[in-house]
Amino acid sequence: MYQLVLCTCPSINHAENIAEHLVKEKLAACVNILPNITSVYSWQNTLVRETEVQLFIKSKVEYFDLLNDKIKQLHPYDTPEVIALNIQQGDHQYLNWITESLK
Repeated sequence: MYQLVLCTCPSINHAENIAEHLVKEKLAACVNILPNITSVYSWQNTLVRETEVQLFIKSKVEYFDLLNDKIKQLHPYDTPEVIALNIQQGDHQYLNWITESLK
């Protein structure tokens, strides 16, 4: 089964570093980087509003634990956002490309 993993980063440099490691190490087939998102959240009883960078990581379910560990190793946040959404459907050629990219 395929997954879309979401992760926010504090800067484009952090996002690019994580994306490059995940693809080079074949934990992700592709990572889209979307800069300049606004995140509003509560952290340590304080309301926080920050500009972040969103990663859209395409991978497979069986790679999640390794992918999550690598993100935690490279990410500057104490508790990075790492959320996986199962992909229910997709173009067969694209999904096959994901499989081939992770070999």
